[in-house]
Amino acid sequence: MIKRASTSLVDDVVDVTVPADGGWLGILRTATAGMAARLGFPGDKIEDLRIAVDEACAMLLVLTPPDGDLHCRFEISADELTVAISAPMRPGTRLPDPSSFAWRVLSGLTSQVWTEQTGEHATIRLATARPTLSA
Repeated sequence: MIKRASTSLVDDVVDVTVPADGGWLGILRTATAGMAARLGFPGDKIEDLRIAVDEACAMLLVLTPPDGDLHCRFEISADELTVAISAPMRPGTRLPDPSSFAWRVLSGLTSQVWTEQTGEHATIRLATARPTLSA
């Protein structure tokens, strides 16, 4: 399901929800690349974002129940693109440690990475500065 909504905190929001199954990750990778291209990101940054979203989804997939969904929210502001990937978690599971290799990968591909975990639901947020127009 793809939904578009506007909020007062950001210029635009696009929501994409897919089943929590690796076979559906291609849709989120493609949506990420398309969004970044539309916002004027250069090719290398588009690829970085696509890889970061794929890695964040992979981190969540191993924790998500088989009947769960991955929800990807693209929040677009004048100076930043934030991608928030969220999913339910199986009881007793936790996100990987921030010092893990996966977190280092995410940190190297985006401007900022942070998480939210409440009960049995987790969100990984990836923020990347938008390119500036040169004169």
